[in-house]
Amino acid sequence: MSTVDPFACVGSVRNELIVAIFQKTGAFLSIVGSSLIVSDVAKKVRNGKETDPYQRIMVGLSTLDVLVSFFVLFLGTWMVPKETGWLWAVGNTSSCSAQGFFFSFGLFGEILYQAAISFNILLLIVFGWKQETFSKKVEKPMHFIIIAFVLVLAIIPLAYETYNPACGECNLTPLWGKCSTKDEGELCIVRGNEQVFTVILNIGGASILIVLIFCTVVMVWVYLHVRRQEMRNRRYNFGISNNADNHRESRRIRKILFLYTLSLYVSYGPWLFAVFIGGPISESISDTIFPLLGFWNMLVYFLPNCLKYQRDHPGTWLVTAYFQVLRPAPCAWSPSGMCAGQKEELEDAPEMNFAKFNTTNEQPATTPVDSATQNNDLE
Repeated sequence: MSTVDPFACVGSVRNELIVAIFQKTGAFLSIVGSSLIVSDVAKKVRNGKETDPYQRIMVGLSTLDVLVSFFVLFLGTWMVPKETGWLWAVGNTSSCSAQGFFFSFGLFGEILYQAAISFNILLLIVFGWKQETFSKKVEKPMHFIIIAFVLVLAIIPLAYETYNPACGECNLTPLWGKCSTKDEGELCIVRGNEQVFTVILNIGGASILIVLIFCTVVMVWVYLHVRRQEMRNRRYNFGISNNADNHRESRRIRKILFLYTLSLYVSYGPWLFAVFIGGPISESISDTIFPLLGFWNMLVYFLPNCLKYQRDHPGTWLVTAYFQVLRPAPCAWSPSGMCAGQKEELEDAPEMNFAKFNTTNEQPATTPVDSATQNNDLE
């Protein structure tokens, strides 16, 4: 079915096996991480707790990540037509088209939701919005635009049969083959549409680059804004109560934004390099690191609760805190390994509520305070 050397992308059969194992392992971790985020928000809804736009954005991001991680990265060559000769390829044309659809729908959708996180934090921290305002004015149109946009990007190539096998998976690419049984050197497109491929690839590639630039600009913008607020407070020694609480929360959210942006670069940086540069080494690195986006997001999402657990239980390692926060066991375990009662219900850390206050329109406190006291309060 394909004229491509089965091992051209990764160099050899050995490399293909190694990359496949690492890719499926990373995809499994990503599925688990994204599922834990969705489960956490769903549990809040079942228990009648309030959720905010940030958590609902994370549900959208995590759901799309589960789709792309499972159908594209975990199933991988299992959905690729067996005629390609790739490792473990047992699929057919229909399964290949389905994988290509989830590739476009999930990949473009999750990166747009990453931009939505940055946009949400930008409005909260820099422009002083409340989550209630964001929910009323922005959230519903934002979700609709993202889903509609990625559906269009994913459906058009499906209609023109432009999802075909390439480098061990089915994605957006026309399939080339011999123009006829007599022609030996000349190749033609035997399935797919080159114009559709070019247009969708340019739109999708531009969207990814714009999101990366946007998230970087927002991260720097938020950092500088919070930094200016800190400098103003230190200069005038203002605010030991609300101002200090608000800026402490802003600094925590700034850290969360930085970590989300870092996870985006760690996952998509090598992938973009492989797309534009190519080569067995870049392809192998990309296939190994790219599947972990959901896992990194899970670590960032639950980090505030883990830090809170560490503050409530001094001396606890961060790894242990993650285990205590994430484990689904219905009971707490004693050192001897026996069930010692019901598992402790862990409340969300304040910064998980994402800016109940804002820092833009607040008035400085009129009572000066000792600068050393304020510095300690802001830490």
